[in-house]
Amino acid sequence: MVDIAENRLSGSIPNWIGNELSQLQFLSLRSNYFRGSLPLQICYLKSIQLLDLSQNNLSGQIPKCIKNFFSMAQLTSLRDYYEGHQYLVNTSATKSNFSYDLNAFLMWKGSEQMFTNSGLSLLNSIDLSSNELSGEIPKEIEGLFGLVSLNLSRNQLTGKIPSNVGELTSLEFLDLSRNQLVGSIPSSLAQIDRLTMLDLSHNNLSGKIPTGTQLQSFDASKYEDNVDLCGPPLKELCIDGVARQGPIIKFQEDDNLIFNREYYISMTIGFAISFWGVFGSILIVHSWRHAYFKFLNNLGDTLYVLTTVKVFRICYKT
Repeated sequence: MVDIAENRLSGSIPNWIGNELSQLQFLSLRSNYFRGSLPLQICYLKSIQLLDLSQNNLSGQIPKCIKNFFSMAQLTSLRDYYEGHQYLVNTSATKSNFSYDLNAFLMWKGSEQMFTNSGLSLLNSIDLSSNELSGEIPKEIEGLFGLVSLNLSRNQLTGKIPSNVGELTSLEFLDLSRNQLVGSIPSSLAQIDRLTMLDLSHNNLSGKIPTGTQLQSFDASKYEDNVDLCGPPLKELCIDGVARQGPIIKFQEDDNLIFNREYYISMTIGFAISFWGVFGSILIVHSWRHAYFKFLNNLGDTLYVLTTVKVFRICYKT
């Protein structure tokens, strides 16, 4: 086991990790400052069960040679082995074997958890999240049948989700959120009955969410910010597998209705304030009331005189 997580290490991941530690089972370089691409030598780790390179500055593509992670391709071999064995260490001083318990805090399904011997034997996890990885998710990942947890979130991955991802029947945790993935969600994903956590949000996925007990049971937030994605648990309806824009139009109409209602309410309030501001003052202040009615009388007399003169002139001309 090599765990140097949460340090200030920088530079590239050294090639010798794959060359010299080919039997390594647990490698955690999480939360450092490693940069550059993933070395191809990392694929020499045929016994790797937990690979955590998350929260670094790694770039480039995920190497296709991850299919060489032999331990992750096995469904039961490692588990069966460790359930009946203890870790043995040979010391030249005593020339005897003794057993010891191995405990470790490791990132598992998005949170840090403590594992002992028996728990470590169940780990099959890849976490490359929070880096700057680009390119497509290699289809070779479909051959890691024993993989339980896969986290590729918060990268710059493009292309489609591998169509046969449903062959990862041991998968319980899958996070591909916050990338630039396109296309539809593979129907095979609905076949993974062990899947307890799924997050595909903040991508460019489209089409109908495949029908499956697990996929519809996840919260709608796990699919959000995929504009052309539709079907339960999202509110967007599908028409021939395409997201219907009706809810958006309805939302705009509701906005207009709210705007018109507030407009008329403000007009009514403004009129009432103006009306009582003028006539209320006239009713309360005696001098204003007297002047107002005097003005109305004078205005009436003036209009009467002007009207009479106008009529007289018209009649005189005829």
